[in-house]
Amino acid sequence: MAFQRRVKSVEQSIAETHDEQRSLKRSLGVWDLAVMGVAVAVGAGIFSVGAEASARHAGPAVIISFIIAAAVCGLAILCYAEFASSIPVAGSAYTFTYSTLGEFLAWIIGWDLILEMLMASAVIAKYWGVYLGDAVSLFDLQIPMTLQLGPLSFDWGPVVIVAIFTVLLALGTRLSSRVNSVFTVIKVAIVLFVIVVGLFFINGANYTPFVPPAQEGVASESAWTQSLFSFMTGADPSIYGVFGILSGAALVFFAFIGFDVVATSAEETKDPKRTVPRGIILGLVIVTVLYVLVAIVITGMVSYTELAKLDEPSLSSAFELVGATWAAQVIAIGSLVGLTTVVMVLLMGLARVVFAMSRDGLLPRSLSVTDAKRGTPIRIQLIVGVVIAIIAGFTDVQVLGDMINIGTLSAFVLVSIGVPILRKSRPDLERPFTVPLSPWLPWISAIACFWLMLNLSTETWVRFAIWLALGLVIYFAYSRRHSLIGRELERDALGGLRSRPSD
Repeated sequence: MAFQRRVKSVEQSIAETHDEQRSLKRSLGVWDLAVMGVAVAVGAGIFSVGAEASARHAGPAVIISFIIAAAVCGLAILCYAEFASSIPVAGSAYTFTYSTLGEFLAWIIGWDLILEMLMASAVIAKYWGVYLGDAVSLFDLQIPMTLQLGPLSFDWGPVVIVAIFTVLLALGTRLSSRVNSVFTVIKVAIVLFVIVVGLFFINGANYTPFVPPAQEGVASESAWTQSLFSFMTGADPSIYGVFGILSGAALVFFAFIGFDVVATSAEETKDPKRTVPRGIILGLVIVTVLYVLVAIVITGMVSYTELAKLDEPSLSSAFELVGATWAAQVIAIGSLVGLTTVVMVLLMGLARVVFAMSRDGLLPRSLSVTDAKRGTPIRIQLIVGVVIAIIAGFTDVQVLGDMINIGTLSAFVLVSIGVPILRKSRPDLERPFTVPLSPWLPWISAIACFWLMLNLSTETWVRFAIWLALGLVIYFAYSRRHSLIGRELERDALGGLRSRPSD
């Protein structure tokens, strides 16, 4: 059959949610989604990313960097919200792309989302084990965090946290959401406590100059480690000044990554056409306020020039420099609690993307069968948990951290582009929530996200290309032939019936 564009209609996507064997239970409300967004965005990074951006990029103007990053993320989130209100189906950007740009690009985005959430889950679980070790050492307990299994080193901490949340998610989304809410409240309380204490150490002189004069940065050692934009243009790196604020925004933007995961739960929310947009936007507002407050505290406590002298500047570093070393213990506990909820939300998000692709036939459809009582895709959740536990427990995954970013941003770009396309192709579609000033804001969102992608390293782009090449092999070798939409088109071409195929 000749290659042709396959687009799944909105009605087909929604109809699939009524398949009793492959449907998810609706149990989440606005606050559940907002908490989920806060849970995945506020992790250990809140205690480090602001200091790093201030020291290496923007100085005190990192506050502006956070606001710019939040605005860019907000534009993309508005696009997600419009799609989620119109197509309240699991799969997030994958499902939205299938209904606008067709199956081929939907597969690419789904494959990107798998990359993003797989790497993020493994990396965060790995760091959870590291912070668990730090917390254990605070109490002078002699517990080895790494075990030697023959020639292999095994980190048991990541496996434990992945196993716990895999079981919780298999038992039910509502139960895991309640556990997530408790941990999120605890970690937000710790963040607020640290912020309030830090206010007492602020010195107004540290905010001057608010925008430090631009300086020539340190040239990258190789073409692999510099940004793709610098590699293509030959531009010299610079720090501080206006461009420092922008590069700082590119760095801190990744503090907001994770809100796309919230959209994967659209099929599990009550009244999703209103709940999803409100929940996502409320979560983004809360996260933005927290990050800006932390940035104000860090830059006010210690001069950015002092932070720049440190190898790994962080909020702990700022407290140590002002003599409040006890705060490092509180921050260590806060980091551990913060990462706990991130692991859970990412595990759920990855399972939901694989579930949506499996239900469409792009991955084996037997995986998408849900438990009749709990309404969760137990098979997929267990497989996802085992794979992530193996990766996090036995490998060094930190070097692949940037793969999380490029996977997310590529999804943001296509979702943003998809909004005006669906507006034009389906003007009749009910849209409880709409992006204002469309198509201009969606196009601005796509351009802004693509610009941030260009600020990722050349090495990351090469790895991304290899991942996409692997995805294309799987698509043409398996997914395209087993796609439900493709099989329907083949039957239509042969003059057959339009009924959906059985398993």
